[in-house]
Amino acid sequence: MRRVSNPAWLHRLHSAASEVSDIRSSLARSCQDWAGLPRDSVFAMQPALLCSAPLVKPVFGVSERCKHRIGSYHYKQSEALACRHLNKLSGACIYGIHMRHANPAARRDTLAQAEERDSLLEAPQAENESPSSATREVDWLMTFLVFVFPAIGGLLFGYDIGATSGALVSITSERTSGTDWYSLSPFLSGLVVSSSLFGALAGSVGAFIFGDKLGRRRELMLAACLYGTSAILLYFAPNYPTLLTGRVMYGLGIGFAMHAAPAYIAETAPASVRGLLISCKEGFIVGGILLGYLASALWVGETGGWRYMYGAALPPALIVFAGMAWLPESPRWLLLSGATRDRAEGAVRRAWGASASDEQAVQQEVAAMLRDNPAPSSGGLGALFSKGNIRPLLVGSSLMLFQQITGQPSVLYYAAKIFKDAGFASDADATRVSVVLGCFKLVMTGVAVATVDKLGRRPLLLGGVTGLVLSLLALSGAQGLVKGDAATWVSVVGLLAYTASYQVSFGPISWLIVGEIFPLSVRGQAAAFATFTNFGSNFLVSLALPTLQDKAGLGATYLIFAGIGVVSLASIYLTIPETKGKTLEEIEALWAEEDKGN
Repeated sequence: MRRVSNPAWLHRLHSAASEVSDIRSSLARSCQDWAGLPRDSVFAMQPALLCSAPLVKPVFGVSERCKHRIGSYHYKQSEALACRHLNKLSGACIYGIHMRHANPAARRDTLAQAEERDSLLEAPQAENESPSSATREVDWLMTFLVFVFPAIGGLLFGYDIGATSGALVSITSERTSGTDWYSLSPFLSGLVVSSSLFGALAGSVGAFIFGDKLGRRRELMLAACLYGTSAILLYFAPNYPTLLTGRVMYGLGIGFAMHAAPAYIAETAPASVRGLLISCKEGFIVGGILLGYLASALWVGETGGWRYMYGAALPPALIVFAGMAWLPESPRWLLLSGATRDRAEGAVRRAWGASASDEQAVQQEVAAMLRDNPAPSSGGLGALFSKGNIRPLLVGSSLMLFQQITGQPSVLYYAAKIFKDAGFASDADATRVSVVLGCFKLVMTGVAVATVDKLGRRPLLLGGVTGLVLSLLALSGAQGLVKGDAATWVSVVGLLAYTASYQVSFGPISWLIVGEIFPLSVRGQAAAFATFTNFGSNFLVSLALPTLQDKAGLGATYLIFAGIGVVSLASIYLTIPETKGKTLEEIEALWAEEDKGN
């Protein structure tokens, strides 16, 4: 599994390429359109001309995308496989070149593995039909298991959001803290909340550096270890520094989990239900927030209640670890990392469950992955920001950015006050109001989950963000233009409309698109970059929001967010493609075709 570097081999390869070029010239005289050649015949000649950098050049009009595919496909094969590819065009003629220039071991390997070669190159026959996109029965039990364990990693992220609101009240109360360091300054209290965000930012950086080395499965297992260890540390925390250490460690788990979970689900789920499953993960996050609110309501009045709130994260963390230890690795990551085809087929069989009884479908699925699988990226920012990757990177990162800077923290921060002004809650019932709002968020996320694979990503984003902008305008008007009880009810309706709009658009769809939009060669790094953008913009908004509200006022703040929402609408309309029903390879091909057109 290496690039060709042996000088003797390169000499034979140059000679073979020269003879292939002669054959090509001869065939060209009898063929007016090279594009009319069978696609497999084109593929057969390309590896020999692409496996060495000095030989990389256009060959009879084959697109850059085809050259990239074949070169990257060859990257994963041995020298013997390079020989075997030479015999596909013009039958015995190319076969003779292959046998004459191959070393003895390669000749033996060619005869012994001809059947594997033929099935690998001949399986995907149709240009526009991928085997993985073909209709097949879904084993819902195995699909659920492949989904639910990564999704619990997202649930633990949401749980921290909900539980920390009650935990902070418990920690800083003389009656319920159970410590002698309960009297925390506003700054120290803020660190309790924001320390997990610091950890999430660091986890995103760690995912960028180590994510593709660890793989999706092991990265989720690492996240589970961090979740569980921090839960134990927080439960037994004897002092404030230990509390902060546990919070940062929990944040590290969030960073790794929110990077790996969408990628794992997207790379293992059937294309027909991928949108449903990744959107359901957002439902798990919202469900986690709701569980955190419920835990706060249950233990906020007990001495040391904050220990129970944080310690309750341990059982779900153990479930995630055990589940990911049992589940297979992503077959696409296996191929990207240079694993054998047999290992990838084994992972597909495990992920498909009962539907893997069709052995031909399994082989065609892996053949399609191999055909479309790019060469492993050399890593770093250079590969990430290369011409072919820049647009999907901008699409994913812009969604993560707009998700955080269109007002969600501000609107939800004032939710309890809005309900209180409407007469629905007193100060003592603030936690219950949060539970009600969490239930509403969960219901609206369910609406997105039920419709994303029917309506598509773009309609939900465009419709939801439009509703979000109108809601922000209503909330702004309620701060000055509308007076009396009418202002209160406009605020309530605006809050509920904003929550509904967010939960059918930015909430689930942003993470869904981040999980499926990036080319495989940089998917790990690009997803980490998008995750970092999400947590980083969240952090900056939380820093700037109090000052902005103090200087401009709440009504003007809502207007600013509405203006940003209009910009996000234009960005979505102009840059985000529809990916409903497409395989990951088809989405990647979409970017390649656009690059070719440009």
